[in-house]
Amino acid sequence: MVLQRDTPVLLEGRAKAGDIVTASIGGVTVQTTANADGTFNLAIPARSASTVPTTLSLNDTTGNIEFRNILVGDVFLCSGQSNMELPVNRALDASNQLRMATDDAIRLLKIDQATAAVPQRDFKNPVEWNAAHTETVGEFSAACFYMAKQLRADDPAVPVGLIHSNWGGSAARAWLTPEGIETLYGTEALELLRTYSADPLTATQRFVPRWFDWWRDRDEGREPWADSSILDWKPIPEFSFWNEWKGTGLDTEPRANVWLRQTLTLTEEQAAEEGALSIGAIDDLDLTFVNGHPVGYTFGWGVERTYKVPAEYLREGQNEILIAANNMWDTGGFYAGPEKLFFISSSGDTVPLGANWEYSVARVTGAPPRAPWDANAGLGVMYNAMIAPLGPMRLAGVAWYQGEADVGQPNYDAKLRELFAGWRDQFGPRVKMLVVQLANFGGRQSMPKESAWAQLRQEQIDAVQTDPNAALVTAIDIGEPTDIHPANKNELGKRLAYAFEEKGMPMPSAAVRRGSTIEVTFTGIEGGLVALGGPFPLGVELCGAEENTCRWAVPRIEGAMLSVPVAGGVSALRVRHAWADAPIVNLYDGRGMPVPGFELEIASSD
Repeated sequence: MVLQRDTPVLLEGRAKAGDIVTASIGGVTVQTTANADGTFNLAIPARSASTVPTTLSLNDTTGNIEFRNILVGDVFLCSGQSNMELPVNRALDASNQLRMATDDAIRLLKIDQATAAVPQRDFKNPVEWNAAHTETVGEFSAACFYMAKQLRADDPAVPVGLIHSNWGGSAARAWLTPEGIETLYGTEALELLRTYSADPLTATQRFVPRWFDWWRDRDEGREPWADSSILDWKPIPEFSFWNEWKGTGLDTEPRANVWLRQTLTLTEEQAAEEGALSIGAIDDLDLTFVNGHPVGYTFGWGVERTYKVPAEYLREGQNEILIAANNMWDTGGFYAGPEKLFFISSSGDTVPLGANWEYSVARVTGAPPRAPWDANAGLGVMYNAMIAPLGPMRLAGVAWYQGEADVGQPNYDAKLRELFAGWRDQFGPRVKMLVVQLANFGGRQSMPKESAWAQLRQEQIDAVQTDPNAALVTAIDIGEPTDIHPANKNELGKRLAYAFEEKGMPMPSAAVRRGSTIEVTFTGIEGGLVALGGPFPLGVELCGAEENTCRWAVPRIEGAMLSVPVAGGVSALRVRHAWADAPIVNLYDGRGMPVPGFELEIASSD
């Protein structure tokens, strides 16, 4: 592995209560006494960068353990959703890059995907560090790896450690610490997560009134969970995703809420004791009832559900299993075979639920409220399982590429603020936050209009500009309008490295009106501004106070400044650049670094 240079190395672990724990590395030895609960913490004095492998030894009365082949350099956490997750073997020039991937001074740690309602001490599966070579790099984050390649090229004396902890489609709130959750979502949400960790059934009972209210409001007050006979039931055509149910309407429009029903027959003995209901995996979300009682609520298309069923919910003979399933993207319904669906009593009797279910397509549309423990957008659930177990290790920086899942939702800048604060509490106050501004993706446009993608990009800028140790790296010119996963992570990695090295990325600074001209200034510009492929920058707008008041402007480049003329009598209170889902960008500095998409309020020079 790689330990972070120039800062004390913090170790934590477990030993026999009261034992003296000794750590030694490079001729330096430190000791501590294990606490009454068996935990211990040690701080090894700061070390300089070194490409020479060293060994860390720890011992107590039970014996000795060694961690060999350790380097000292800069350690980075690369995290976010699918664009940070996208591996080297899917990025540009993969075959050549893999052939040249070997570098013993780049060390890789990949964290398996998992969620948890509360912070965990250990990862779901064991993890291990690997040196970079063809076999280890292929499935590793491309943006992260190419950042390390550039850093190594710029300073070969400094090893680089990379931690890949990502989940495609994840929302920003899934990566928040408990403190960030409490700040943004309140104490009640945090307490509900803690309840779910200890007792999922109780947490479900506390949450589902929100779902009930949501459903009643959209279904004229009806409650199918209380009386399923009010629905129009049909046998499912086959046990499969409902996309394959020909002629049902779900084969052409699978984004729907669908009720699924089955009868569970129990003996007197089986009904007298609590049991567990397994329904396999439901794509995407389910609320499951037994005889009208909610027993579980889960979001996650590959997550297998097993719900506790109290004895008081059961009866001898026929019991109704009812599933309210929701799908908002791609496939919907049953994710696995019928063998995954069964009831098991506490004494071990298993009752199969079979493949002969009934279904009823609901007239209710849209997505139900999401519980705070759900897999992709739950509060802190990815932090708890995929970040918290890293413990207090020190980092040089975090490369964060996420936001597609948050487009259209408010306050992304506040989410980043709390994410920055929480992760620095864990990894050290010196951690530099590198934020990737979303790439250009979506439809092209010939006239100015509002854009939720552009709004989120602006909130990324807002978060970075209010943080003295953060930097924005834009991907607005290297995306692919028809592919949300652009392959040019090679260039993105270089930009991340430059940002960490504080080489300065172009950033909007101010817009000031001077007579009939708006002067837009920037920071991080080297070699002046350049309009590629034409006489002036594209995508510059002047706007009034209201939406839909923006119109194109034709600016002039004056060194490192844009001069935007204002026609007489036209309101100009805001200036925008690249304000679109997939803008065409041609404004760069002399190094070839693009100016990000932004909006600035126009100040008066008076």
